Amino acid sequence: MAPFASPGIVLSGFKERAESLTVQGNRFYIGTATGNLHVYAYDESNESEQPATLVETRKGLSRRAIDQLGFVKDVNSLVVLSESLVTLYPLPTFAPPTPLTKTKGALSFASFTGVAYSDPEQSTDGDFVKAKAVPAVVTYLAVGCKRKMVIYSWKDGEPQEVQEAVLPHSPRAMVFLSLDDICFGYSPTEYAMFSLKTSITTELANPVSPTTSGAGIGSMGMGALSGLGGYMSLGLGVKAKPCVVAINEKEALVAKDNSGIFVGEEGKQTRSINIDWPAPPEDLGFVKPYVFSVMPAGSVPISQLDSSSGSSTSTTTFIPSPVLEIRSSISLQSVQTHPFPPTIVGSQPVVNHTVRLLTASPSAKSPLFLVTTPTDRATATTTGSSIWQFRMKPWSKQIDELVEEGSYADALALLDSIDSAVLTDKDSRVRRVRALHAVSQFRVAHFDDAINTFLDLDINPAKVVALYPESLAGRLSVPQDEWIHLFGGTAKPPPASPPGEDVKGERQDASTSAGTPPRAPSPIRAVPRTVLDNVITATTNDDDSASIAPSVSGRARGKRKDNFHLSVETLMRYLSDRRPKVRGALEALGITSEQAHRMPFLSATAAEELFRLPDAPLSALTPEQLVHFAQIVDTVLFKSYLLVRPTLLAPLCRLGNWCEVSEVEEVLRAREKFSELILLYNGKKMHDKALDLLRQLSDKETDIRDKLMPSVTYLQRLGPEHLDQIFEHSRWIFEQDADIAFEVFTSEEVELPRQAVAEFLEKIDPVICARYLEHLIDERGEETQSFHDRLAELYLRLTITAQRQGDEELRKNAYTKLLHFLDATHQYSTDRLFGLLPSDDLFEAKAILLGRLGRHDSALEIYVYRLHDFLTAEEYCKRVYKPGTETRNVFITLLRTYLRPSAQAAAPADLLAPALALISRHGPRLDAAETLQLLPPLVAAHDVRAFLFAALRTPIFDTRVVREVAHARDAQAAQRLMQLQSRRVKVTDSRICPQCHKRIGYSVIAVHAPRGEVTHYQCREVFSRKLKETRV
Repeated sequence: MAPFASPGIVLSGFKERAESLTVQGNRFYIGTATGNLHVYAYDESNESEQPATLVETRKGLSRRAIDQLGFVKDVNSLVVLSESLVTLYPLPTFAPPTPLTKTKGALSFASFTGVAYSDPEQSTDGDFVKAKAVPAVVTYLAVGCKRKMVIYSWKDGEPQEVQEAVLPHSPRAMVFLSLDDICFGYSPTEYAMFSLKTSITTELANPVSPTTSGAGIGSMGMGALSGLGGYMSLGLGVKAKPCVVAINEKEALVAKDNSGIFVGEEGKQTRSINIDWPAPPEDLGFVKPYVFSVMPAGSVPISQLDSSSGSSTSTTTFIPSPVLEIRSSISLQSVQTHPFPPTIVGSQPVVNHTVRLLTASPSAKSPLFLVTTPTDRATATTTGSSIWQFRMKPWSKQIDELVEEGSYADALALLDSIDSAVLTDKDSRVRRVRALHAVSQFRVAHFDDAINTFLDLDINPAKVVALYPESLAGRLSVPQDEWIHLFGGTAKPPPASPPGEDVKGERQDASTSAGTPPRAPSPIRAVPRTVLDNVITATTNDDDSASIAPSVSGRARGKRKDNFHLSVETLMRYLSDRRPKVRGALEALGITSEQAHRMPFLSATAAEELFRLPDAPLSALTPEQLVHFAQIVDTVLFKSYLLVRPTLLAPLCRLGNWCEVSEVEEVLRAREKFSELILLYNGKKMHDKALDLLRQLSDKETDIRDKLMPSVTYLQRLGPEHLDQIFEHSRWIFEQDADIAFEVFTSEEVELPRQAVAEFLEKIDPVICARYLEHLIDERGEETQSFHDRLAELYLRLTITAQRQGDEELRKNAYTKLLHFLDATHQYSTDRLFGLLPSDDLFEAKAILLGRLGRHDSALEIYVYRLHDFLTAEEYCKRVYKPGTETRNVFITLLRTYLRPSAQAAAPADLLAPALALISRHGPRLDAAETLQLLPPLVAAHDVRAFLFAALRTPIFDTRVVREVAHARDAQAAQRLMQLQSRRVKVTDSRICPQCHKRIGYSVIAVHAPRGEVTHYQCREVFSRKLKETRV
């Protein structure tokens, strides 16, 4: 990437020797060796060959050369260093000049303007005290003199007290880092930091063999020192000056020999990597964030030139003219190289020039100016000097070029250095470049860094998943050469490095060529080191475009497998982070995973549409977009678990999820993960598929319970909304084993509609339906009449059917259950059931129903006349008899049935014996008078002698007994009272308490029944307990 346009001439034919240059606004000021000052106006819109026009010339502004120029905005004055004295010239009149007399012996100066906050002022606002810092615009002008520094300052345009500080040496170059720190150089190898707050000078420590950013002179070899004289002759009689520029408020770049060292406020190195120039630079300049350095003639190989520089091809190895090298202060890599003066291909080479006075405008994204002068005196007199301008390309174009090259780390660093006010779309660009950088990190197996970025940027999960192979991402998988395009980039990925070679960045320093060309000789002796090693060291860890090509070796395959598993583990971390957040966002909208089966399937949405889902916070997404996110996350998480964590599949399936079944069911079947597939079907309400699979799996079992119970258990958990599926899939289980199938409808996990279940089971088998109704009534306490009626009718139907079929065992079992049911419950409809009974059979059931209807005489007639079961008739009377109620005469009714038979009954003699037995056993429950009236005349008195005696004696006997018992009780109570009242205890002086064994004396006593033991009153409870224990 070339951040600057090709240099253009602003002014040519300047015949005097320029010694200083400064730019202010649209004007630049040139100070000459003869003390003259030339003022030029510069119009950027002027497209002529020489856009600068002379405004005025101040002849003899100084008697000697003007060594340095500057500008102080607070006083609108030009700062001129000449004759070792700094003078302020007001603009635009240059009069009257203000010599700064304290700066005698000045060697250099630097100025800085910034905002400073004074000490807070206390202001009372109600009950609170607030500290308010007062901002002020402060300008410093620091002048380096012989072994001292003089500091002038202005605060909001008002001059402040002049400060002086003693220095160990004389600063010959200086630059402000901030309002508090100045970096200056005593010599090309000695630098120091100065603090305005503390007036402390800190010498810069010598670097300890730091890593370099590019090829140095040490790689040239001992044979490269030939031709040294040509280079050295250019500097004869010229005393080198220290080079220092400010990079930011906390960092400066100083040139020591052929190394560029970054130092901070405390005088220590801030970076582990230095700039390694081919030779010590003759001058430095800085236009944020690029460092300009002037390399001497014959020090830079031709191979380092940019292809767009337009330099001519030479038979020599090195460029014979000075070279302006532009490096990024972020990556420290060379981005542009320009020989001066530039020549056109095919033209004759021009004479050599010197390049001096690199001067940047103080404005943002300022152009940089420099002066070129022919080294030949005659040519310099004839053609004069030229002022060139380097203009930076727009920030957006620079960033776009870096992105196209794949230099995402450099693009991010450049974006970080740009203010949002300058680049309005900075935030969106940062997001886009960060995403592309994460893709490049993913390509080189920096999975954690990439995933962290994806999480931070809320990247669409479909795009993240697309970076994985088809076995994991399915149809969302994208080939590696399309990753960048997917994330909004335009560049193709860089080719992978061959196996066995070091990884290199796609944008290498131009000075590193395939053949390692020889380097120009240098007067500086350095430790030999390899250029390629330096480049690799600087780029291996930071190059975001490096990739490793697949290897055919087994070792490489093992490593690639490890990387794949590592990438899947990282993906699971990403998905596990997204999953609860997406679920929470959906639940906030009232959408849960239980509704997943009602949502559009993921497979119905095109991959391109999924990729177009926004990279935005979840709160900014629509419900449809959130559902797609949830489906993607859960589906891919399921596949990830299947690949590397199979044990986590079952827990994921048991919980609510948004997994797309069609994406994983075939894989689960192929791997025989049937239990997980069944859980997944269940969670997605795909019960038919789950039950069909269970039926298929049952063929592999031999034990009938192992064959059927999985399906039974699954059906037991289905709710009433799936009743049709329960009925459909339970039929084959009934065909296999009715008892096991019956458990489907007796589970307590869910409550099924009882009426519908009863109807279904009756179609299967009335016996099973009756069993189900028994379960409802006996186990569940069902009291609804309809179920009782249905059960009674089933019993009746089973009895009649079994009788017709001649199945006596079934008939007996059904009829017994019917009789027990009729006798034990009252919830059925008696009239309706009685009407269903056959007229010539089932007389026991009729008797029970007649009794329930209150027709006890008819019921007893059935027992006596139809069944001839006198004992059952008697038991019936005992069961229904209740004195003082309607059934108090039920025994008389039975006796009447015996003694007054109907026309279809047996002969009276046949029933006289049970009648007399009834009288003898239940005489007290029979009315005596009515009983005697019912007895036939021929019955002898001795047959009912016991009944007659009992009937006649009972009232008198009862009265006498009551009277005698009451009298005896009164006498017994009176005698007991007399005995208790006559008992006494005698307490003498010698009587001892049986509990504490102390003399009782005159203490309060307690007497214990029944033997009259005497104890102290306080010993009574303990002694009483002891007596009870003894008696027990």
